[in-house]
Amino acid sequence: MSDEPDPDRLRALSAKLDKIRTKPAEIRSQTGKGFSQGEMAWRMIIELCAGLMLGLAIGYGLDVLFGTLPIFLIIFCGIGFAAGVRTMLGTARAMGDTTKEKR
Repeated sequence: MSDEPDPDRLRALSAKLDKIRTKPAEIRSQTGKGFSQGEMAWRMIIELCAGLMLGLAIGYGLDVLFGTLPIFLIIFCGIGFAAGVRTMLGTARAMGDTTKEKR
Protein backbone atom coordinates (compact mmCIF):
# COMPACT_ATOMS: atom_id res chain seq x y z
CA MET A 1 0.00 0.00 0.00
CA SER A 2 1.15 3.46 -0.74
CA ASP A 3 1.26 6.27 1.81
CA GLU A 4 -0.40 8.70 -0.60
CA PRO A 5 -4.23 8.97 -0.37
CA ASP A 6 -6.34 8.45 -3.46
CA PRO A 7 -7.39 11.93 -4.76
CA ASP A 8 -10.71 10.69 -6.18
CA ARG A 9 -11.74 9.17 -2.85
CA LEU A 10 -10.69 12.36 -1.05
CA ARG A 11 -12.84 14.48 -3.36
CA ALA A 12 -15.82 12.16 -2.86
CA LEU A 13 -15.35 12.26 0.90
CA SER A 14 -15.05 16.04 0.82
CA ALA A 15 -18.28 16.31 -1.17
CA LYS A 16 -20.10 14.07 1.31
CA LEU A 17 -18.81 16.11 4.25
CA ASP A 18 -19.89 19.37 2.62
CA LYS A 19 -23.37 17.94 2.06
CA ILE A 20 -23.62 16.84 5.71
CA ARG A 21 -22.33 20.18 7.01
CA THR A 22 -25.05 22.14 5.21
CA LYS A 23 -27.94 20.00 6.53
CA PRO A 24 -27.72 20.95 10.24
CA ALA A 25 -27.86 24.65 9.33
CA GLU A 26 -31.12 24.04 7.48
CA ILE A 27 -32.50 21.98 10.36
CA ARG A 28 -31.41 24.54 12.95
CA SER A 29 -33.16 27.34 11.07
CA GLN A 30 -36.46 25.46 11.15
CA THR A 31 -36.43 24.36 14.78
CA GLY A 32 -37.23 26.76 17.58
CA LYS A 33 -39.44 28.98 15.46
CA GLY A 34 -42.53 28.29 17.50
CA PHE A 35 -44.25 26.14 20.02
CA SER A 36 -46.73 23.40 19.34
CA GLN A 37 -50.32 23.81 20.44
CA GLY A 38 -49.82 21.28 23.22
CA GLU A 39 -46.89 23.24 24.61
CA MET A 40 -48.91 26.44 24.49
CA ALA A 41 -51.82 24.74 26.28
CA TRP A 42 -49.52 23.56 29.07
CA ARG A 43 -48.04 27.04 29.31
CA MET A 44 -51.52 28.52 29.74
CA ILE A 45 -52.44 25.97 32.40
CA ILE A 46 -49.23 26.67 34.31
CA GLU A 47 -49.83 30.44 34.11
CA LEU A 48 -53.35 30.01 35.48
CA CYS A 49 -52.23 27.72 38.32
CA ALA A 50 -49.26 29.93 39.18
CA GLY A 51 -51.50 32.99 39.51
CA LEU A 52 -53.95 31.07 41.66
CA MET A 53 -51.25 29.58 43.91
CA LEU A 54 -49.53 32.93 44.32
CA GLY A 55 -52.82 34.54 45.32
CA LEU A 56 -53.53 31.73 47.78
CA ALA A 57 -50.08 32.05 49.34
CA ILE A 58 -50.32 35.81 49.73
CA GLY A 59 -53.84 35.60 51.13
CA TYR A 60 -52.94 32.87 53.61
CA GLY A 61 -49.81 34.75 54.68
CA LEU A 62 -51.79 37.93 55.34
CA ASP A 63 -54.47 35.99 57.21
CA VAL A 64 -51.90 34.38 59.48
CA LEU A 65 -50.21 37.74 59.99
CA PHE A 66 -53.42 39.59 60.90
CA GLY A 67 -55.30 36.65 62.43
CA THR A 68 -58.29 36.86 60.05
CA LEU A 69 -58.07 33.43 58.47
CA PRO A 70 -60.67 33.22 55.66
CA ILE A 71 -60.99 36.87 54.55
CA PHE A 72 -57.70 37.60 52.78
CA LEU A 73 -57.44 34.02 51.56
CA ILE A 74 -60.70 34.35 49.63
CA ILE A 75 -59.91 37.85 48.35
CA PHE A 76 -56.42 37.03 47.10
CA CYS A 77 -57.56 33.70 45.68
CA GLY A 78 -59.94 35.66 43.44
CA ILE A 79 -57.23 38.20 42.57
CA GLY A 80 -54.75 35.41 41.76
CA PHE A 81 -57.31 33.66 39.57
CA ALA A 82 -58.04 36.91 37.70
CA ALA A 83 -54.32 37.55 37.22
CA GLY A 84 -53.83 34.01 35.92
CA VAL A 85 -56.71 34.35 33.47
CA ARG A 86 -55.39 37.72 32.29
CA THR A 87 -51.92 36.28 31.69
CA MET A 88 -53.40 33.25 29.97
CA LEU A 89 -55.47 35.45 27.65
CA GLY A 90 -52.37 37.50 26.83
CA THR A 91 -50.59 34.32 25.79
CA ALA A 92 -53.57 33.28 23.67
CA ARG A 93 -53.62 36.70 22.03
CA ALA A 94 -49.89 36.51 21.26
CA MET A 95 -50.36 33.02 19.85
CA GLY A 96 -53.18 34.29 17.63
CA ASP A 97 -51.00 37.16 16.39
CA THR A 98 -48.17 34.81 15.41
CA THR A 99 -50.69 32.55 13.65
CA LYS A 100 -51.99 35.51 11.61
CA GLU A 101 -48.43 36.50 10.67
CA LYS A 102 -47.70 33.02 9.29
CA ARG A 103 -50.66 33.18 6.89
